Amino acid sequence: MSTSQAHVYAAVRTPFGRFGGALATSRPDDLAAGVLRAALERTRLDSADVDEVVLGNANGAGEDNRNVARMAALLAGLPVSVPGTSVNRLCGSSLDAAMAGSRAIETGDADIVLTGGVESMTRAPWVLPKAERAFPAGNAELVSTTLGWRLVNPRMPAEWTVSLGEANEQLCEAYDVSRERQDAFAVRSHRLAHEAWEAGFYDELVVPVEGVDLARDEGIRPDATAESLAGLRPSFRPDGTITAGNASPLSDGASAVLLGSAGAADRIGREPLARIAGRGTHAVEPHRFGYAPVEAADKALARAGITWSDVGVVELNEAFAVQSLVCVDAWLERGLSDPEVVNTRGGAIALGHPLGASGGRVLGTLAEAMRADGHRWGVAAICIGVGQGLAVVLENEAAAG
Repeated sequence: MSTSQAHVYAAVRTPFGRFGGALATSRPDDLAAGVLRAALERTRLDSADVDEVVLGNANGAGEDNRNVARMAALLAGLPVSVPGTSVNRLCGSSLDAAMAGSRAIETGDADIVLTGGVESMTRAPWVLPKAERAFPAGNAELVSTTLGWRLVNPRMPAEWTVSLGEANEQLCEAYDVSRERQDAFAVRSHRLAHEAWEAGFYDELVVPVEGVDLARDEGIRPDATAESLAGLRPSFRPDGTITAGNASPLSDGASAVLLGSAGAADRIGREPLARIAGRGTHAVEPHRFGYAPVEAADKALARAGITWSDVGVVELNEAFAVQSLVCVDAWLERGLSDPEVVNTRGGAIALGHPLGASGGRVLGTLAEAMRADGHRWGVAAICIGVGQGLAVVLENEAAAG
C-alpha cells in the first residue's frame, strides 16, 4: 500500500466579482481555465505530468455543464491526455475536489492533481421543467438556478427545504446570536479583507481575469460600520436578524489548488506550502447545515492527531455571520485558543462566495496565512446546503521546529 502524503504546492484564484458585476461577461469555463493556467505557471511542471484535473461546481446548469473540469483543462491548453472530473458538493465542491485529489495521491493512484472550482452565479440560467404530460394548456414557470432549492421533491419534509436564509434564522434562534453580534462580525470581515489587500497578502494569491478590469474582490466595503449595517432591513423575516450586510453575497469566480506528493517537488519546481494532514466530513439535518462544519473539523483534527489547542489559524467560509459565529463558539468550547485566529484576512462576507470556488479559496488562503504567520497547524472548513460540512487540516512542516 502506498504511504504517499499529499501536499499543497500552489494556490491561486480570480478576484471574486459581485452578482452582475465585473465578471458577469466571463463564462465559468473560461474563469476556470484561467486559474488552471495560472497555477501551472507558478511551477516548472510539464502540464502532461498532471495526472488528473478535479474541479468543483455547484450549479452545472449552464455554460459549466458537460463536466466543466474537462472543458476547462482543454481550454487551458493542457494535453488532451490529461483527464478531468467535476465534483458537486454544493458550497463545498472545490474543497471536496482537493480532498479527492489528496486521497488519490495518498493511495498512489496519482502523483500530481490540479484541483479547484468555479461558479458564475450571475450566468446561472433559468431552467424550464419538462411537462409531465403531453400538450399542457397552461403556462410554465422558469426556475432560477442561481442559489438554493429548486424543483423540490414533494416527498421532502417541508422543514428541510426552507430557504438558506430561513434556515439560518432558525440557527440564530437556537443559539441566541444577536443581530448586533452578526453585524460586528461582518464589519470585521470587511476590515480584515481590506487590510490584507493593502498589506499585499493577496497579491500572489489572486490573478487577473483576461479582458476584465478587476484587480481586487469586488464586494469589499472598507467603510462598513456597525451603524451602517444596523440600518439594513432583514432579508428573510420581517423581524429577522439576517441582512444583505451580514451574509455572503452572490458572486462569480474561480480557484485552483495544485496538489502533489512529496516526491513531485523536483518536477513541480518548488517546495510545498503545506501537507494535508486530516480530512473530515459530517452531515446534519438539511436546515441545520450551518452547524455541520463543527463536527467535520473535529473529525479532521482527530485524523491529523491534534486538538484545537494546537491550531494557530482557521479559514471558515462565511456563508452567514450567524452560522460562522455558532461554529466558532463551539470550537472555543472545544479548545480553540482565540476567536481572532479565524479568518485573519477577511472572509466570504467581504470577499464573496462563488459557490463552487469557495473551498479552494479557503484552502489556498489558509496555506498562505500559515506560511506568512509561521503557524504549524491550520483548519479550513465550510458549510454546505442540504446539511453537510467539510474540513481539512494543514500542517506547515517548515514551522514544525
